[in-house]
Amino acid sequence: MSLEPVQVMSGDAPEQLQVRCSANGERQGSWEEDTEARKDETEHLTLRDAKPTLRTPYWEEDTEARKDEIEHLALRDAKPTLPKPENAVTVAVSSRVLFRTEREQRVFEQQGVEEYLRFQVEHENEPFAPGPAFPFVKALEAVNIRLRDLYPQSEELFDIVLVTYNHAHVGIRLINTINHHNLFIERFCMTGGTSPIGYLKAWQTNLYLSADADKVREALAEGIAAATMFMSEKLSEVSQTELRVAFDGDAVLFSDESERIFKAHGLDKFFEHEIENEDTLLDHGPLKGFLEALGKLQKKFYAKGHRMDCPIRTYLVTARSAASSGIRALKTLRAWGLEIDEALFLAGAPKGPMLEKIRPHIYFDDQMFHVEGAAEMGTIAAHVPYGIAQKYPRKQ
Repeated sequence: MSLEPVQVMSGDAPEQLQVRCSANGERQGSWEEDTEARKDETEHLTLRDAKPTLRTPYWEEDTEARKDEIEHLALRDAKPTLPKPENAVTVAVSSRVLFRTEREQRVFEQQGVEEYLRFQVEHENEPFAPGPAFPFVKALEAVNIRLRDLYPQSEELFDIVLVTYNHAHVGIRLINTINHHNLFIERFCMTGGTSPIGYLKAWQTNLYLSADADKVREALAEGIAAATMFMSEKLSEVSQTELRVAFDGDAVLFSDESERIFKAHGLDKFFEHEIENEDTLLDHGPLKGFLEALGKLQKKFYAKGHRMDCPIRTYLVTARSAASSGIRALKTLRAWGLEIDEALFLAGAPKGPMLEKIRPHIYFDDQMFHVEGAAEMGTIAAHVPYGIAQKYPRKQ
């Protein structure tokens, strides 16, 4: 057997390998004279020419585990879904309640709009501090994260719209602030001083929060749930994982029918009226629709077995007494198909201490007396300027 000469790839001239006979009569190559060197070369050639070993792909080794991991990574890296307004629970928030803008407001009131715009541009890289609606908005975003985990393709989420009377020049500072605080707000409505109410209707707004009481009343007159927010110096810590929303009953969730009886004829007549009409449903109030929207999202958690750890919790906190007038309120909610997680009938006792224990992200009441009392205890409270109570001085 003859061996073909090996071409040396270094550029040197080819050499003939020396061949001799082995002990068994076969010819032996010179590589056998240097066993270790030839062993290394043989292993190299074997590795070079060997076909790769086929093995089961790693994702097939544990299909379910890999599926869960892939879904987790996809959810982690995916950009948040932008819900369509017709499918979302749309919450419109004024820049004056989402952020602290008192200094800028003073510039506007004392020096005029041109100086105000110049001031905003000069400070556009300075983020605003959080305002009274900030914890509420963060809680909405926390609920959205949970919803996306359970329903990755669903558009039934909270959709937050920033509404401001500001000129578009101020938009840069607002965007910088939103990015600074890691808020997910993509929808802006900067009206340049005109009323935003028409835009709120176009957004199909479920709730509007503002520092401008006149605009809140205008929204309520158009059938949009709305409330005026105030900045309190004392603020209680609130949950980072559970959205808590508390409502007064009359003139908030319900109409002001019973409140009118009380104002006109006193407490005894009020109790008599409620007992006589125990099985007559109360008419709806301005925030009934928002409670319905919260209930719709709650049921999405219930459907996945998360009733006990649902991140949305609702409260009824009312001055009604349970025995004489509470039953009508509960029957009305049940007839509407609405569930309230907790109901507190205080029979005229102050609401502030109870709200301090609940620590809601927002509490809605139609009477400034209760709003102020709640704020004194550190609760973020919002005034719903609706119903007969608005025609009476606070002391009455």
